Amino acid sequence: MEDESHVLSRATMPGFDHTNEVETLTQVPNSRVPVPTLERLATYLRLLHDLDQAHIETVSSSEVERQTGINAAQFRKDLSYFGEFGKPGVGYNVPELRQRITRILKIDRPKPVILIGAGNLGSALVGYPGLKEHQFELVAVFDNNYGKIGRPLWNLVIQDIARLKELNDSLKARIAILAVPASAAQDVCERLVDAGIRAILNFAPVLLRVPEGVYVRNVSFIQELAVLSYHLSEEEERERQQNGHNQADMAESHLTTLAAYAAAVEPEVPDRTEAPIES
Repeated sequence: MEDESHVLSRATMPGFDHTNEVETLTQVPNSRVPVPTLERLATYLRLLHDLDQAHIETVSSSEVERQTGINAAQFRKDLSYFGEFGKPGVGYNVPELRQRITRILKIDRPKPVILIGAGNLGSALVGYPGLKEHQFELVAVFDNNYGKIGRPLWNLVIQDIARLKELNDSLKARIAILAVPASAAQDVCERLVDAGIRAILNFAPVLLRVPEGVYVRNVSFIQELAVLSYHLSEEEERERQQNGHNQADMAESHLTTLAAYAAAVEPEVPDRTEAPIES
């Protein structure tokens, strides 16, 4: 079993050195930050963004737990990787903590991002305002469908995938979002690496083979829905069992009530050993 700092990408593409394939996105002196910690930092950042927009100046670790579901002790431990935060009895200054986490995650300035795939999912991603709110700026969208190339998509124009390397020489993007069919994903991935991309958010349901130094994060709607389906089925089974117990209890209660009622209304039978009444 792999530990918390699990593999972000596996360098299995032929011709690349496969050594040192376990990496983390952020390192601090004498420490390796577990990937789940980085994921939680992004969750804290989303909360801090909302609090800042609501003009809330301070927040406690218990309030962070209430709003994110992440244990307060875990929150404090996550922050401890990067130094001292907050004041005892006061809490955490929201704008300051937000600024420090954005610096930790290296999103304190705009980062150019390119998108491959102008289908339904790609179109939705181009129109998603949350990317820009968190300093991820979509600067180009590419496709290989000649019926789409040259057409506008929101504020961008769909470019020919054949021009990927040429255009990215000037765009200088190092992050890409991959929203293409599984059959095309590996080929497009190799094109991205050749064009200078070093981080890929992959929506294709396939394991990408990438060289060392290229990081991949996979997003699988089917995987997440399957997990939800499993949890839902467990809950439904518990409900069925509970309903079965309740019905059994009700049946037993009804039987007890009927027995008591029958005993109460049963006519008294004379004792046949008594002597007959004389006339």
